[in-house]
Amino acid sequence: MNIDVSSVDHALTTTRAVRLRLDLERTVDNQIIYDCIDVAEQAPSGGNQGSRRWVVVRDPKVKAQLAELYMATGGEFMIGARNKIAGTGHPQERVMNSAAYLAEHLAEVPAIVIPTIMGVHDGSGRPGLFDSVVQSVWSFCVALRARGLGTAWTTAILGKSDELREVLGVPETSTQIAMIPVAWYTGDDFKKAPRYPARDITFIDQYAHTWESGPSDPACLADGPGCVVEADIKAPIQQVWDLVTDINFGAQFSPEFVGARWADGVDGPALGAQFIGSNKHEAIGEWDVPCFINRYENLVEFGWVTSDADNPGARWCFELARIAGATRLRYTLTLGPGPSGISQAIASMPDKEPRILHRRINEHRSNMQAVIDGVAAAVHRESDGPNPIFG
Repeated sequence: MNIDVSSVDHALTTTRAVRLRLDLERTVDNQIIYDCIDVAEQAPSGGNQGSRRWVVVRDPKVKAQLAELYMATGGEFMIGARNKIAGTGHPQERVMNSAAYLAEHLAEVPAIVIPTIMGVHDGSGRPGLFDSVVQSVWSFCVALRARGLGTAWTTAILGKSDELREVLGVPETSTQIAMIPVAWYTGDDFKKAPRYPARDITFIDQYAHTWESGPSDPACLADGPGCVVEADIKAPIQQVWDLVTDINFGAQFSPEFVGARWADGVDGPALGAQFIGSNKHEAIGEWDVPCFINRYENLVEFGWVTSDADNPGARWCFELARIAGATRLRYTLTLGPGPSGISQAIASMPDKEPRILHRRINEHRSNMQAVIDGVAAAVHRESDGPNPIFG
């Protein structure tokens, strides 16, 4: 049987957490839930053992008890966060508004599904119990999405797992995995979420090693080799931004980067601005390189290219994003396509190109990690402590 790949991909890429657009009035037939559980049960399971069990709650009294537990474990925080950041433009404003709405209306959702699995996790960190159920619950959500229903994967209620166990009569020999509200979706369609392209977050053979194309066999500079270093830093995004846009900050930590100065007539970072970077390397010596800012959005990204703005020898960038309780800092490098010290080394030893690239990328990654660690250390020294919601 031929499978419509586009339809499958559409369902997988548009299954979102639905809260505000759950239809609280329209009944969800049990058979739809049964059908979707049948689909979910085809997911892999350790040892091919059918150990998943599903609890579907419809009784208003039981739903009210679940709503009370959910409010105590996360709902009150979500409502408080929503009220605190409402109208501020905070990146979590929409999420918190949606989460708080679900907490306030959970008891009105037509059906609440609690997937469980027979067994108790041993806490060892080894693959085991959860690996036999999480993929099944996701299949359940996608199957509902394909039928026009919305779901939201929630786990806050597990903070009161003993009370939840008592309400539902779940034996102590089984584990509750999540709570999934289920209702018809009131919108027109689901949309994809913003995500990094695969090539930005997929590494071939070595963690953090990226490729713009290919890589060829053997790998070559034309493939656009690079690397990425990331960290979640418990500090407001403005504090991190101020450090990474200081073109001399990294010189304190990188053994190769010596420092930088703005070109004549330039007094700070801006799109198109130029600065001169100074570097040293035991095998190369000392050199200066012109740098041109080609990516600049306040509190979002600060990037530059080296040597030639139109045909750079390398491309560098800091990317920042607010996440829960922290700032995610992403530092990326892509070599080429223009000439540079690495292309000269390859030209002198073309038969060693893959080895030269691998060694140079590892050097850059180490230096970049030192800078990221330096940012984290600097903001921690200045910070009064972590804040769950940063402005």
